[in-house]
Amino acid sequence: MILGRTLESWCATYPLIRELVALQETTWFNPGVAPVAQALGDVGLSAADVADASARLARFASFLERAFPETAGSGGIIESDIVPLTHLQPLLAERYSQPLTGALWLKRDSHLPISGSIKARGGIYEVLKHAEDLALAGGLLTLDDDYALLHSDKARAFFGQYKIAVGSTGNLGMSIGIMGAALGFDVTVHMSADARQWKKDKLRSHGVTVVEYESDYSVAVAQGRQQAESDPACHFVDDENSVNLFLGYAVAGERLKQQLAAAQISVDTQHPLFVYLPCGVGGAPGGVAFGLKLAFGDAVHCIFAEPTHSPCMMLGVYTGLHDEVSVQDFGIDNVTAADGLAVGRASGFVGKAMQRLLDGFYTVSDEEMYSLLALMERSEGMRLEPSALAGVPGIARVQGEQQGYLARAGLDSQAMQNATHLVWATGGNMVPADEMEAYLAKGRELLG
Repeated sequence: MILGRTLESWCATYPLIRELVALQETTWFNPGVAPVAQALGDVGLSAADVADASARLARFASFLERAFPETAGSGGIIESDIVPLTHLQPLLAERYSQPLTGALWLKRDSHLPISGSIKARGGIYEVLKHAEDLALAGGLLTLDDDYALLHSDKARAFFGQYKIAVGSTGNLGMSIGIMGAALGFDVTVHMSADARQWKKDKLRSHGVTVVEYESDYSVAVAQGRQQAESDPACHFVDDENSVNLFLGYAVAGERLKQQLAAAQISVDTQHPLFVYLPCGVGGAPGGVAFGLKLAFGDAVHCIFAEPTHSPCMMLGVYTGLHDEVSVQDFGIDNVTAADGLAVGRASGFVGKAMQRLLDGFYTVSDEEMYSLLALMERSEGMRLEPSALAGVPGIARVQGEQQGYLARAGLDSQAMQNATHLVWATGGNMVPADEMEAYLAKGRELLG
């Protein structure tokens, strides 16, 4: 029994559950999506909150330039570029046996400085926000100071009195751990069983305490929360519910708007933008999607991509039960090669806040992610981790849809000819060479 009902009863009410339980690649376009003007209020945050986060990141730019010289080229701003996927797009049309109109692009959060994944946005932002709060309260800093002064022994000694804890499948722990350690915090990362060994090794090399669990993500988060509750000097980064993480991700929207304008790409009702966001617990894609909706309004369409073995956000939004249900409740094992997406229970905060702003959801198999990883490297010369390929099938899922989604969205064939499709690559450039070669070998074998 699942919440007092049989599986058959669930499937009768929610037919797509049958496909999810069978681990089939599934696509669902959200009939509950609403105009931005109506749905933004669900989030409980505003454009002013995102602007405040953006200003905070600007204040920290001089510190980041000092502490992480690889950010000097961008003036201490942690941002990734966008690149066209001109060679991959025709290969995808062939692979999925359908014409793919519009232009396919990649947002390379896989190459973000410091921690090499999308988590360098929210994770680093939350650590900086906490550091600023403590430093202002402790008289170490004023808002008018040059924040480069935080790159000092005095500042590290100050932050050394405080702890940070987080539960993670890998990439969030990397961003929190590396940034927290650079400031001088005592950081503990609680890592789930699916976290890659090299990520644990990397964190330990920065002086971060890594606690390993045989269980999945939910247990790691619970342990991190427990550690913080028992220690008043410990700040818990709550991947499931953190508003600060969410705002750190949301800053990406306005920045992407500037990048598309610089590339002379129009975004409006006749030039729609589709963004394909890999989803684990939901914080990163949810925050980015919120920022995108603020930046582009109804002209942007946000689609979440999840592994067939971990479709927690689709399950939560589709049933309307959010974090009350987990994939394990339905016998889905939550075991996937896409370690950053190996989450069985979605963020209730994100699901409820964003359920009327998300256009659709789809699942993709591990085999397909591996195949696309090899295809991306072969066609575009870019190496990504498996999670980062989840967004690639999105263009085909949207254009092959048979649920009336494009008609509901008022998108005719001319608008689709003019569309921009952006795959959000979530991680990859810090993967060790031997690990990447193993990924590629598996992908090439599957491609044949």
